[in-house]
Amino acid sequence: MKKHLTLSNLIFGIAIFLLLYKPSRVWFIRQLSFSPPIEKVEKSARVFNYNWKLKGLNTDDINFSDFKGKVVFLNFWATWCPPCVAELPSIQEFYNKYQDKVAFVFISNESEEEILKFFKQTGYEFPVYQSNGSYLNELPPVNSIPRTFILDKSGNIRVDKSGAANWNSVSFLSFIDEILLD
Repeated sequence: MKKHLTLSNLIFGIAIFLLLYKPSRVWFIRQLSFSPPIEKVEKSARVFNYNWKLKGLNTDDINFSDFKGKVVFLNFWATWCPPCVAELPSIQEFYNKYQDKVAFVFISNESEEEILKFFKQTGYEFPVYQSNGSYLNELPPVNSIPRTFILDKSGNIRVDKSGAANWNSVSFLSFIDEILLD
C-alpha cells in the first residue's frame, strides 16, 4: 500500500511539473490546437471604420486603414503567453505561404526590446505592432490572448478565435483561398 502511494505521488508530482514548465505546456497546447471556427458572412460582425494607428515594433508604423479591402489576419498575443507561443509555428508557416496575399497584423503590449529579443531567439518574421490610439470599436473586446480575427475583403469578421489554433491546417488554408477569390 505504501509503495503504491509513493509511486502515485511521484507520478502526480511529475504531471504537475510538466504542466507548470512552460516548454511542456506549450507542447501540450500545440497538440490540442485545431482549425478555428469559420463564421458565415450572414452571421458575422463587420468592421467599417479602419482608422487605427499602429506603431511598428519590428516594421514600419502604419494605419490599419491601409488594409481596407484586403483579407486581414489580426492577432493579439504576447511572448510570455504559452497558448500564444504554442500557435506561433503554425502562424509562421501560414505567414510564409500568404504574406503577399493576406495583411498580417500582430498586436502586442510588450516592449520593442522584448519583441526583438524573442524574434532573434525564435526566428519568427511576421510584423508586430502596438496600438497608437483607440482600438477598433467594431471589434469585440479582447479580454484574453491569443485572440485572432480574420477579416474578409469587405470587413466581415469571418473568424473570432480566442485561444490557440492551428493556422496552417488544410481546412483553414482552403477557407483563406476561398475568401481571397471573393
